[in-house]
Amino acid sequence: MSGSMRTSADLDPRRRRALFRAWHRGIREMDLILGRFADVEIATMSESDLADFERLIEVPDPDLFGWIAKGGAPAAFDTPVFQRLRRFHAHETPLHS
Repeated sequence: MSGSMRTSADLDPRRRRALFRAWHRGIREMDLILGRFADVEIATMSESDLADFERLIEVPDPDLFGWIAKGGAPAAFDTPVFQRLRRFHAHETPLHS
């Protein structure tokens, strides 16, 4: 997979930015984790959920990956969006190298 499988044409500018940032993190594994989640969820997120997602995509990759893979995020980041992201990742097929 080389990137987003979803078009951003129907998204407002804020959601387009969040989708782009989810797919352009710097570490490919995090691109896939956040990008796939954003492809599915970004259009239907509430404004509050979108704000929580935007905060998550600001977290450094090693920290966020640890929270997702090992469980547990600091209380300020342990939002319903983060929990959905963890469940989504748990049900995704394994990443292949």
